[in-house]
Amino acid sequence: MRALVLAAGIGERLRPLTETTPKPLLEVGGRPLIHYPLAMLKRAGITEIAINVHHLAGSIQSALGDGSRFGLNLVWSPEPALFGSGGPLNALGGFLGAGTFVMVNSDTILDLDLAAMLAFHRDRGALVTLALARPENLDYYSAIEIDSAAMVRRMQLLMSVKEQRYEDYANKRLDLSATVLDPFMYCGVIVLEPAVLRLCPPSPPWSIMTGLIAPMVRDGLPVAGYVHRGLMRTIDDLATYERVRREFAAGTPDLPPL
Repeated sequence: MRALVLAAGIGERLRPLTETTPKPLLEVGGRPLIHYPLAMLKRAGITEIAINVHHLAGSIQSALGDGSRFGLNLVWSPEPALFGSGGPLNALGGFLGAGTFVMVNSDTILDLDLAAMLAFHRDRGALVTLALARPENLDYYSAIEIDSAAMVRRMQLLMSVKEQRYEDYANKRLDLSATVLDPFMYCGVIVLEPAVLRLCPPSPPWSIMTGLIAPMVRDGLPVAGYVHRGLMRTIDDLATYERVRREFAAGTPDLPPL
């Protein structure tokens, strides 16, 4: 099995820190952020990993190399311009398309049992499974709504935090007025089947949510939601970065090293 770690972003809300240090290399708990998703993948037995890079790409490549010292085989996918969160699939279809694969954000810290999520994905016969969590401030994020069978039936994608403006993608094949849905947020891990590569927009840039997954939900294709109830910390801006740094300095959670 193979994986893609998304690491190309500029990290605008973390300026001025990200003017000289790429967001994936900002340290939390004594290690770079990107070490956390890499360690999660490694623990699940996934060692063939592509990483897309753009902003300060050389710094990330120098820090990780070919991955061999971590027991990984890293493939680098440089982007001359940002491809968006979905665009790397156009460039990496050959690398990822041989079987089930995983996409992971580089700015989220989880104690997710990825092996259990993969089993959940297979058991439900899903084309896509999203890792979900419920934060205290759900209104700050897009809402991913699942039914009692843990299938995603509606996505309300937050397009503007300031205006609280959403794009609504609901399963057009179901009467959702008669269905109880439970809202969660996406927390940075996706399991995908190679068949979804045929549904992708033909060229970047595009968003993995609006360009692929939300249209799948709207069309009634099998998208599942795996609810993670453990540790989940996401680095959104300077405030959340400092808060998580202080938390980990006071007592680093028991997470596997890379």
